[in-house]
Amino acid sequence: MDGTVDGFRYGAVTPVAAYLMACLGGALGLRCIVRSLLDARSFRAGWLALGAASIGCGIWTMHFIAMIGFHVEETRVRYDAATTVLSLVVAVAVVGIGVFIVGFRGTSGVTLAVAGAVTGLGVAGMHYLGMAAMRLNGEVGYDPVGVALSVLIAIGAATAALWSAVTIRGFLTSLGASLVMGVAVSGMHYTGMAAVSVHVHDMTGGTWEGDSPMSLLLPMLLGPVVFLLLAGVVVMFDPLLVLGERSSASRPHSPPLNSPARKRPSWRAAASSGRER
Repeated sequence: MDGTVDGFRYGAVTPVAAYLMACLGGALGLRCIVRSLLDARSFRAGWLALGAASIGCGIWTMHFIAMIGFHVEETRVRYDAATTVLSLVVAVAVVGIGVFIVGFRGTSGVTLAVAGAVTGLGVAGMHYLGMAAMRLNGEVGYDPVGVALSVLIAIGAATAALWSAVTIRGFLTSLGASLVMGVAVSGMHYTGMAAVSVHVHDMTGGTWEGDSPMSLLLPMLLGPVVFLLLAGVVVMFDPLLVLGERSSASRPHSPPLNSPARKRPSWRAAASSGRER
């Protein structure tokens, strides 16, 4: 028989908390990527990796906070720990691929399209891999139209996020971009969840392996949340992010040492020295 699926068991608590975590991960990731572009002498790969991990952890945390509110009335829902951890690895890895592509090659049309497609497909894959971690007394089905729409939203959100990461520099604009990114990622998740249906087996009281959402997801969420908080501390106290944009905007750029503006014709130097004598 068809199960009664409820994605909002705790009301607005889980979707709001999930949205805020997606925004936090996006904001930290964007600031880290901005930091990698502010100073060419900085460890760009390290800042890009931190940004990718922040965005990936934010997306993964958003997904499983939202899944805490997922409930099927006729059966218990449990999760396989190994598959759940694998979905976190996938989220960070695919975001990292896109971030490194645009971080080192820019946002030309083809580059941005490839990076956005790879990252978007990976984020959607993370979502459905997380869904595959569910263990319940039934079979989970998906509406193909809803799945396709969620994948398109994921690709669009990833492309916009990667473009914002290397284009938007100011704090307020980065904050606004992260809010929009949170809407897009949450929209992708709940679009995919709207495509879910559960066919419950007739037998009752069946046994299956897995951990309950509270016993598995809450402890697992602690790690990414702590990581995001630590990343936030790094971003807040980095002097170049705090002062670099303001000082670089107010300070005229000096030309490079080997530029024509730095070189003076020798006859001017000779003339000036002759006048001094």
